[in-house]
Amino acid sequence: MTRIRHSVLWYDRFFRYVFVASAALVSLIILAVVFFVARQGFLTFTVVSPWEFLFTTNWNPPANYGAFTFIFGSFAVTVLAICFGGPLGLAGAIFLAKVAPEWVRESLRPATDLFVGIPSVVYGWIGLTVFVPFVREHVNGAGFGLLVAGIILGIMILPTVISVSEDSLRAVSPALEEASYGLGATRWQTLSRVVLPAAAPGLVTAVILGMARAIGEAMAVQMVIGNSPQFPRSLVTPTATLTSEIVLEMGNTPFGSTWNNALFFMAFTLLVLSLAMILVVRLVVRHRGATP
Repeated sequence: MTRIRHSVLWYDRFFRYVFVASAALVSLIILAVVFFVARQGFLTFTVVSPWEFLFTTNWNPPANYGAFTFIFGSFAVTVLAICFGGPLGLAGAIFLAKVAPEWVRESLRPATDLFVGIPSVVYGWIGLTVFVPFVREHVNGAGFGLLVAGIILGIMILPTVISVSEDSLRAVSPALEEASYGLGATRWQTLSRVVLPAAAPGLVTAVILGMARAIGEAMAVQMVIGNSPQFPRSLVTPTATLTSEIVLEMGNTPFGSTWNNALFFMAFTLLVLSLAMILVVRLVVRHRGATP
């Protein structure tokens, strides 16, 4: 009996050390990536002033490095994606969680999850062959720009928004709904005044995760946004984002040059934005757990 107990304790200690070492290795890899990208990116400011890089729009390497156009483009595309995909995703989640019959839910939920497995280049190709010509014919302009990029990203974030939102809605205690019905409320009054407020932290988490998905997308955006380093004067003006500019230029710049370092700082900016969104999600989840 003592031998078995010692054996179990040995296995427990061994796997505890394995898990701790794995967690430490993952943390070390993440810190190494952040350190490398940050160190290389901040070398930009040995030649270029932070003000020029962050707040001017003249991007003409190797003479000018104003990246505000790309920063603005990334934020604008993300906001448009949330405007398109957020309401649709929340509506789809409400339908699946509270309205659809069980057989419909069992059919649509796997179909929704399949969207995650579609490569981003496929979304980009659909945008290039369907949405760009449509916008060119009916909205004028070249067709490329923030509008089509926002629509494509809005479609791409739907699985994330629907999945997280549906889980949050289904996690609301049935007792709250029963109490609302007991007081004479209708289904829609219960949904709007009881279920949605109770699930609000999870819905906010879904939107933020959708934003993180949108702001880091590269290939689909690169195919439909026009890839022009000009500040967008309208939604159908060709422009660029941080990700599309990195994809377009990283392979053509010598490593260690100011141009290359500027692209690394763009990547660091995206990394910081993504980490910030993850921290916001954690704060929202923590607040949700602390709410009685």
